Amino acid sequence: MAHLVRFGVSLEKDLLGHFDSHLKQKKYTNRSEAIRDLIREDLVKQQWQEGKEIAGTVTLIYDHHRRELVNKLMEIQHDFGGLIISAQHIHLDHHNCLEIIALKGAARQAQVLADTLKAIKGVKHAALSLSSTGKDI
Repeated sequence: MAHLVRFGVSLEKDLLGHFDSHLKQKKYTNRSEAIRDLIREDLVKQQWQEGKEIAGTVTLIYDHHRRELVNKLMEIQHDFGGLIISAQHIHLDHHNCLEIIALKGAARQAQVLADTLKAIKGVKHAALSLSSTGKDI
């Protein structure tokens, strides 16, 4: 386990009150856990901005009956083969599919992929979720 260091933080009383309410709502057991998560989140955002390697997903909801849609989605995914490490296709009902595309690579490429997929007619919703590979945090 990593060596823990204690340090003090000074906050206005009202801000601390809001923070404590937020902690309760998010089910944190103490302030330290919440502060660690906030620091990690900021460090991960910095990694994205600096173009470091990220891990993430693109989640799509689409109508698989839409003409040529599945072929277009597959073609785009093949174009981003160096970024995509896995894809999972799930049938939600007779018309709608959920696709989860796992990524590892540059954040900018991930954003381009998500934007490209989102712009295709028949895609009802697309969301990009980026995280760290865990190497630098």
